[in-house]
Amino acid sequence: MTELSVEDLKKKRDAGETFVLLDVREPDEIATAAIAGATAIPMMEIPQRLAELPAAVDIVVLCHHGARSAHVTQFLNDNGYDRAANLDGGIDAWSQRIDRAIPRY
Repeated sequence: MTELSVEDLKKKRDAGETFVLLDVREPDEIATAAIAGATAIPMMEIPQRLAELPAAVDIVVLCHHGARSAHVTQFLNDNGYDRAANLDGGIDAWSQRIDRAIPRY
């Protein structure tokens, strides 16, 4: 499974690269802290909503710290989404190292 650092995610965003930022946290978590432009699909809904995700585009999966997103990334990889990568450290790392305006929880 591929992992992406928050610094590398910032570079992708700053460069205007095309990718899906998939936030697999629950709605209450996203209401507390979120990265603008992310697609929100809770982890447990991914199998039913798989068709909503493009297989031919990079997908960066995030959660709070990286554990749930690692499971989702592996699931995506196992189902033909070879371009899915886990965001190492999740939104917590993003809040600490990239955008301190996003609350930590």
